[in-house]
Amino acid sequence: MTQPNGQDTATRVEHDSLGDVAVPASALYGAQTQRAVENFPISGLHAHPAMIRATVLVKKAAALANQETGRLDGRITHAISQAADEILAGQWHEHFVVDAYQAGAGTSHNMNTNEVLANRAIEILGGQRGDYKLVHPNDHVNMAQSTNDTFPTSMRVATLLMIRETLPAMERLAAAFEEKGREFNHIVKSGRTHLQDATPIRLGQEFAAYGLTLRRDIKRLQHASETLYELNIGGTAVGTGLNAEPAYISGVVKHLAEMTGFPFRNAESLVEIAPSMASFVEVSGALRVLATDLTKIANDIRLMASGPATGFYEIVLPAVQPGSSIMPGKVNPSMAEMLNQVCFQVLGYDTTITFAAQAGQLELNVMMPVIIHNMLWSLTILKNAMDAFTTRCVTGIVANEKRCEEYAFKSASLVTALAPYIGYELSAKLAKEQVQTGRDIRDIVREHHALPEADLLEILKPEAMTEPGVAGQGKTQTPILGHASAGG
Repeated sequence: MTQPNGQDTATRVEHDSLGDVAVPASALYGAQTQRAVENFPISGLHAHPAMIRATVLVKKAAALANQETGRLDGRITHAISQAADEILAGQWHEHFVVDAYQAGAGTSHNMNTNEVLANRAIEILGGQRGDYKLVHPNDHVNMAQSTNDTFPTSMRVATLLMIRETLPAMERLAAAFEEKGREFNHIVKSGRTHLQDATPIRLGQEFAAYGLTLRRDIKRLQHASETLYELNIGGTAVGTGLNAEPAYISGVVKHLAEMTGFPFRNAESLVEIAPSMASFVEVSGALRVLATDLTKIANDIRLMASGPATGFYEIVLPAVQPGSSIMPGKVNPSMAEMLNQVCFQVLGYDTTITFAAQAGQLELNVMMPVIIHNMLWSLTILKNAMDAFTTRCVTGIVANEKRCEEYAFKSASLVTALAPYIGYELSAKLAKEQVQTGRDIRDIVREHHALPEADLLEILKPEAMTEPGVAGQGKTQTPILGHASAGG
């Protein structure tokens, strides 16, 4: 039977410890998933694809380990493994229907996975969905497991899978900034502190610094991710390992390492790791730093590209879309604005993770579903945003060399390079005159006969002003004040 909208209304009746439940006939999930669907119509957001993959990997590894200990029949193991491989290949994801905001600890997601794998394994063995005499969600798929150890183990695997996808996006952005640093290295511009004119800097130095910032963020995230290699699989309900043989625990860790390429290891203490979300706080902290750094960079780029007539206009960004529905010809820094918004969202995710991590009591943190939801989406939107920002903004940035040079030599701060030769007071006087007139500082120095022409040009060489040391030192007739050659 179908409804007018075309949806199938046929159901099958399944049974759990609370009684009978009507489940859609076409569903691979079962009674406990259906209860969760009815209980938690909260956001419409379901498990992140990485969490689906990770949980299925854990279930496959558990089935293989249980077969090796002699607890799970080989035919059932093969059917569960085949069902898992199908999901890992992208099939059946539409049957993972539990809302992201669900009962504590992730029991609903765990049972959703158990039921999908069981029903698909039943079909592989020639049975009908719901015929749990062949493969049971709890007795077979969840053998030697508890939500309390499989869910946080899956969280660790899922986070590592997403970090593996995110790091290349960080690498590409860092490389793009470094390339622009080389391209712009000859361009001198006015530096700015307190949003006021400061001594000169090369545009390439700014972009190279952005690249280095990203390189450090990469190392920080890599270091934080290493804490996720320790798995609490086998801890079962409260970390004691009840119903999980040591050989099974080691077997799951071994199979997960083989399937993912991550150097997983057994937990030092299953009781300690069971309630602890410290690793996720640490990873989220690395993402918080990344989001903070990216926000600063995006803000810088928006400022440098501001204008064109009334802003800095030192760089020109690629035009990716019209900037206004009312002002023809207006172009906005759209990609940098997008990056800002993503970073703000990630900072909010980090706050949620921090609060949720300390909200568990005694032997379990029941807030794990919201932690992993926020963690995986932080990584997802950062990865996507950095890739878009790299390809649609950074690689296409063009320097406005003329504007950069104009600002550099109309800045009163250039007198900073002259001060070692003509003194602070005269330098301040010349700076004040430059601010009042807006003229090139070199012309003002010439009018005051403050320095010989050759010395002036030597001291104000762009490369001399943007590297450590006293500009012009050892190359001018005019001595540095207080230096021995000045005669005391």
